[in-house]
Amino acid sequence: MTPGWRRHLQSAAVIVGFFVLWELACIVFHIKEIVLPRPTQILFTLWERAPAIWPHTLQTLYTTLVGFALGIVSGVLIGALIGSSRLAYDVGYPLLIGFSSIPKVAVVPIFVLWFGAGTVPAVLTAMIMSLFPIVVNVATGLATTEPELEDVMKALRASKFDILMNVGLPRAMPYFFASLKVSVTLAFVGTVIAETVASNLGIGNLMMIASSSFDVPLVFAGLLVLALLGVGLYAIFSLIEGRVIGWAKRKDEFALG
Repeated sequence: MTPGWRRHLQSAAVIVGFFVLWELACIVFHIKEIVLPRPTQILFTLWERAPAIWPHTLQTLYTTLVGFALGIVSGVLIGALIGSSRLAYDVGYPLLIGFSSIPKVAVVPIFVLWFGAGTVPAVLTAMIMSLFPIVVNVATGLATTEPELEDVMKALRASKFDILMNVGLPRAMPYFFASLKVSVTLAFVGTVIAETVASNLGIGNLMMIASSSFDVPLVFAGLLVLALLGVGLYAIFSLIEGRVIGWAKRKDEFALG
């Protein structure tokens, strides 16, 4: 068995062991499902109510992907501007830090006032949640470009735009993909926050309705769906990262453990 497969099996065994301990703890200590449902109860609820959960899942996934896509476009543009201009850095960073410090649940009611309840506030919340890590990582990747590479391009009479496109952005790709894997999970957080406040469809709305009726297994089923969606998108971006910038990934022989 290769080291890679052995590592994956060990990780899977730890995850399965966690859920087994959870199941046993609920049984041994007689924990009621209204406090903490067993994993088997959560899976049964997910299976039994799949027809009702499915439309909410599609809505949350659609909203998150749209907001995340907008966050990528906006984040790359703003990050490229901040990373390539000292003036933009001095002006843009304080504004971004100040805006990212605002709790997003406080921004959702403003979006509702502007656009009404529904999908648009959730899309915008997902976008702003995923924006900051992308901006910071793209700007950092551009700012840490080796001066020697820029000097070579300048010696070849390349313009500043040519240097950005041919040296800066490729150099920033590892930072960019690292930010995507963080931002996609934040986008789900933004979507669910907005759905719990101003939406009649989506996993966040489903969880609010379930909690109001003390249907705790359904609440945990919604959490499980969100976790699976987040892990799935994280895995997809990791796969794309390996295909696009495999040269920048750490080799197993240098990894610890």
